[in-house]
This record gives sequence, C-alpha cells and structure tokens, in this order.
Amino acid sequence: MKSIEHRDFTLSPEDNERLANLCGPFDGHLRQIELKLGVEIANRGFVFRISGPDEAIVEAQKLIEALYVEAAETTFDSHAIHLRLAQANVEQIAERSYEAQDVAIKVKRGTVRGRGANQGRYLHQIATHDINFGIGPAGTGKTFLAVASAVEALNESRVQRLILVRPAVEAGEKLGFL
Repeated sequence: MKSIEHRDFTLSPEDNERLANLCGPFDGHLRQIELKLGVEIANRGFVFRISGPDEAIVEAQKLIEALYVEAAETTFDSHAIHLRLAQANVEQIAERSYEAQDVAIKVKRGTVRGRGANQGRYLHQIATHDINFGIGPAGTGKTFLAVASAVEALNESRVQRLILVRPAVEAGEKLGFL
C-alpha cells in the first residue's frame, strides 16, 4: 500500500473572483477534481493542501494552477471542469493511484480486494470515513465489500458492533430483491 502524502501550495496573484470561479459553487469544482484524481483537496483562501498518492498530488496541483490562470478570462461550470479533467488524462492517474493504494480486506479464506478503480475507491472511502453511501447498479459488489469491511473491523476490534440498515420505502414502492 502506498503512503498518503500531503502538499501545500499558494495561488498567486490573490484574486477572489478567480478563486471563486476555480472552486465553483460550494467547492463543487474541487470535489470533481478530488473524485477524478483520488485526492483530497482542502483550502483556506489561496492556500491549498492536497492529500493522496504522490503522482495524483502532482497532477492535481498542476491542474489547479492551470485552472486558476484560466479563471481570469473564463467562467467555469462543471462541464468545463469535466472537459479539462478529460484533457489532462486523469482517468489513468486515478486508476493507478487506487490500484497503488490496494486496500485489502483479510478474511478466513484469504484477502478481498477491489477489482477495479471504482471498487478500490469505495474500499478506500470505507477505510477512511465513518459513514459511506454506496450507490450504483445491482450486482457490482457494494454490499459484499461493505459487509466484508465491517466484519474485518469487528474482528480487529476497531468497532464494537455492526448496525445493518436497509433503505426505507414509501407505500406502493418496490424494494426489489432485498
């Protein structure tokens, strides 16, 4: 498993309009970058801290600095950020960063790992956050990975009990196979 690194940097020249344009409404543009690159971005004004795998941190910093320069002339929306991320070829970087982290769950019969970048990201989120919501198509392993992670935490005494919940349904709705 690769260690998580941190990098701090400051954007200049200081311009509040450019910063607001870069970050987006409720920091939505920064969240897009986080999800695509597999990093965590925190900022206080013009000082940014990026945490994650080293290669992804470097790419995230380059992208943020380039977007900040562009923000002087262009107004960004989520679609523009998505296009910039696609141009930066970040899908491959994100996939490599989650494969490098390789969160593994120990079970009696061996280990359980995510099959791809999305499952790797999901396992990483489960390992680093107390509450997680897995949303997606049926049969993609969400429940299996969540329960395996929970049982591992219980066996290692990181938690004292498990609370299993299921979605609430209104009258007339169908829950499916659950």
